[in-house]
Amino acid sequence: MARNADLLLTAIAPAIWGSTYLVTTEFLPEGYPLTVAMLRALPAGLLLLLVVRQLPAGAWWFKVFLLGALNFSIFWWLLFIAAYRLPGGVAATVGAIQPLIVIFLARMLLRSAIRTLSVIAAIAGMGGVALLTLTHQAVLDPIGIVAGLAGAVSMASGTVLSRRWQPPVSPLTFTAWQLTAGGILLLPAAVWLEPALPELTGANVLGFAYLGLLGAALTYILWFRGVARFEPSVVATLGFLSPMAAVGLGWWVLGQNLSPWQLFSVLVVLGSVWLSQRAGASRADGHASAGRATPISIKHTSSQTLS
Repeated sequence: MARNADLLLTAIAPAIWGSTYLVTTEFLPEGYPLTVAMLRALPAGLLLLLVVRQLPAGAWWFKVFLLGALNFSIFWWLLFIAAYRLPGGVAATVGAIQPLIVIFLARMLLRSAIRTLSVIAAIAGMGGVALLTLTHQAVLDPIGIVAGLAGAVSMASGTVLSRRWQPPVSPLTFTAWQLTAGGILLLPAAVWLEPALPELTGANVLGFAYLGLLGAALTYILWFRGVARFEPSVVATLGFLSPMAAVGLGWWVLGQNLSPWQLFSVLVVLGSVWLSQRAGASRADGHASAGRATPISIKHTSSQTLS
């Protein structure tokens, strides 16, 4: 039960991220990807820092800025480029390759086993997202495609390294550090490479507040909490819920039609997420059984860890 509760809490993050495309296109000024990404990260990070009142120490400064770049600066910049240059369906399909990248990066950096069920789940999820979001009118802008693929690699790398580098602090503090670092890295690029924002409307302010407080601060606390508890391959496939939520919002808010084929695709996406969780649960059960069979070995290992 505790595992299921943790999974549900983690799943809230990608479900909320599914609203990013809608908010970006409907509430924010167009043509400012760096500025939008910076205003999403830096204010939220500084607000959380005021709450935790704790800064990194030693080697964690480098690690935090690298993670902030991968999870926020680079990823969000490329995400907004893809959102501006591609239809939502194409952008979602390109980004859906991320769980597959995570599986192979986890093998290289964490020595995680590549399980057949996890690979099948990742491929099925990609197919489900494509069926759910793509239309025959989809436009394949080359720059948008490259931005989407590079963004997927960036976020996948950040997810795996966030699992490898677990600081002795809470997910709230870890999120505060990374958001602030990511925003700081984006600030000079936004100032130098993009013009000043036009006078903001009430809708613009509401959009920025939503993306910063809910789409960044809250969701990434839940996300990094999940990364600390589960294997990267298990967490990454929850990202398939994001395009599913985006399509649902398009139907609910924008009045877009949902075809029977798209409803079938929702089942494919949910099935891929379930399959990935089953693969992760089997591995966790295997570790638990091994642990119960060798209590002396675990006690010895624990003492080494604490020393």
